[in-house]
Amino acid sequence: MTQLAIANEDVATLETAPTHYVEGHGIRFAYRRLGPAIGTPLIFLQHFSGNIDAWDPAVLNALASDRPVIAFDNAGVGHSTGQTPDNIAAMARDAVAFINVLGLSEVDLLGFSLGGCVAQQIAAEHGRLVRKLILVGTAPKGGEEHLLAVLQEAFSQTGAPDPRLPLFFTKSSASRSSGLAFLKRTQVRKNDRDIDNGSAVTDPQAKALITWCATPDPDHVILRAIRQPTLVVSGSHDTMLPANNAYAMSRELSNAQLVLYPDSGHGALFQYHEIFVSHVRTFLDAPPSVA
Repeated sequence: MTQLAIANEDVATLETAPTHYVEGHGIRFAYRRLGPAIGTPLIFLQHFSGNIDAWDPAVLNALASDRPVIAFDNAGVGHSTGQTPDNIAAMARDAVAFINVLGLSEVDLLGFSLGGCVAQQIAAEHGRLVRKLILVGTAPKGGEEHLLAVLQEAFSQTGAPDPRLPLFFTKSSASRSSGLAFLKRTQVRKNDRDIDNGSAVTDPQAKALITWCATPDPDHVILRAIRQPTLVVSGSHDTMLPANNAYAMSRELSNAQLVLYPDSGHGALFQYHEIFVSHVRTFLDAPPSVA
């Protein structure tokens, strides 16, 4: 990418930024880049079934005001080629390949839900690559998940305008109102939108998440290998990956902060997008402490 293109993207938003492509590890990765050219890039790792356009512009655009932000489709997702793996280790391998092909030697990671599992794997295996780590609505290896039950319940609510409303938000009027606003924000982009690849993505992703949580890790090998400063975030009423996962991670990580948002579900970062951005920015800007 040229310096002119980077400069032009300083003022781009998730809704307007062009989709770029890079090839590595046999995969053609689709991504969008926001924010300035200078600074440690913040890489976003997406949730189960999600693609670039499933992110909340209110979160990415705000964080890109003072740092490089990159959202991408991992292997097989959206406009990226390749086959979606059915395990977290392979997803982490592909994400690292994407980071490497961009020529980045140090990044911050924000992993949401399934992406948080991938982020843990990367941080544990690539200590020099990851500066700081943000884990949102996710679970440790051997953690608690209710993916299939929550999906079944959400898709049974035929009156909902989008399954993400019951999946990500509580039944309270305040949470539901925030959910409807989130859905509206994700639909602003009309041109060059990402695509849904259906069961070719969701089937292996479901297997990966369920297997990750079903695999015991009594010695917390993954968590204890993560030495980077970590911000752990959860919604108080997350039914898919319950908040006790966040507490368990914060307890076992060597250098972690825990944030729990009230009256919120799996999409707490979208419901409380303004305060979430403030928490993330404060965390990323703080001098790294020594564990």
